[in-house]
Amino acid sequence: MNRNAQIIRTSVIGIVTNVLLAAFKAAVGVLASSIAIIMDAVNNLSDALSSVITIVGTKLSERPADRKHPFGFGRVEYFSAIIIAVIVLSTGITSLIESVKKIFNPTEPSYSTTTLIVIVVAIVVKLVLGQYVKRKGKLLKSDALIASGADALFDAVITLATLVSAGVMLLWNFSLDGILGALISLVIIKAGVEMLASPVNELLGARVSPELISDIKREIKAFEGVHGVYDIILHNYGPNVMIGSLHINVLDTMPAHEIHGLTRKISTQMYDNHGIIMTVGVYALATGENRRAELQAKVMQTLAANPDIVQVHGFYYSERDQMLSVDVVPEITVHDDAALIDQLTSEIQPLVPGMKVVIVVDHNYSE
Repeated sequence: MNRNAQIIRTSVIGIVTNVLLAAFKAAVGVLASSIAIIMDAVNNLSDALSSVITIVGTKLSERPADRKHPFGFGRVEYFSAIIIAVIVLSTGITSLIESVKKIFNPTEPSYSTTTLIVIVVAIVVKLVLGQYVKRKGKLLKSDALIASGADALFDAVITLATLVSAGVMLLWNFSLDGILGALISLVIIKAGVEMLASPVNELLGARVSPELISDIKREIKAFEGVHGVYDIILHNYGPNVMIGSLHINVLDTMPAHEIHGLTRKISTQMYDNHGIIMTVGVYALATGENRRAELQAKVMQTLAANPDIVQVHGFYYSERDQMLSVDVVPEITVHDDAALIDQLTSEIQPLVPGMKVVIVVDHNYSE
């Protein structure tokens, strides 16, 4: 079963569970002539909304790419997670308002045996459902499922807090309802903000995990003929679609046909192992005893000694074009690229008097 099918199945379980719980509460409410229990049953039906949103978002994300959206609709999942996170935030804010009211105007709760049975069943069901959905969300890397599971867990916690408050009132005649509710509401609001942050960061272009970058470098360096991996840039277009580019170092003696074959193998492996559509660029390492190899060593040594530089690569030298070019990655504390370029150019220019020196400042987008 593929990822989307598992997400939908998990969401359907959430809907069915909430509907069954609502039916149980409604039946008990009718038998006990309790409007409160019947209204709580209606609330359970609304709890199924987050699962419905997850299913709709997953279905929309499966739409094939078209002319206007060449990378598909995978990012729709992030919007689903945002909507559910907003629902959780709204729940927390509403609960906080009601809890503060109860602090200043406490009311004595009254529970019958029937009501207590319904509450205990609801807590157990919601805890089990929430843990299951959240665990599946983490396994499938679905922000929407994680948010939906958290929504169910918070429902259980709020209900449990109400039950604890009732017990304290009955035993010690002291109302904890408002205070406990306010504290839990603040926790829910904090969790809602955190849930909102994850999909929003993905839409804004968050840095990919360092583990993925490490795996990519390790796999590519294992190819015969690769002498370095640089400039990894990855764009996320949904959980199943990632577009990227990188450069590799090869010896300048490698024939074009072999370079073509090497880049093709790397692109294929990146797609097979990680689902990344990867473009592979090439830097040529100068070899032998010649002017280019001599300059390469001097330029790399000179730039690497600069405390503001963390990496040097992409050396290119052409006597025909009268140009020397090299890429540098500065420290993250460096913000004035123009000043850095002027400084490095002045260090390199004496090595090639009369020639054009091009310093390309690369920024670290992945590590």
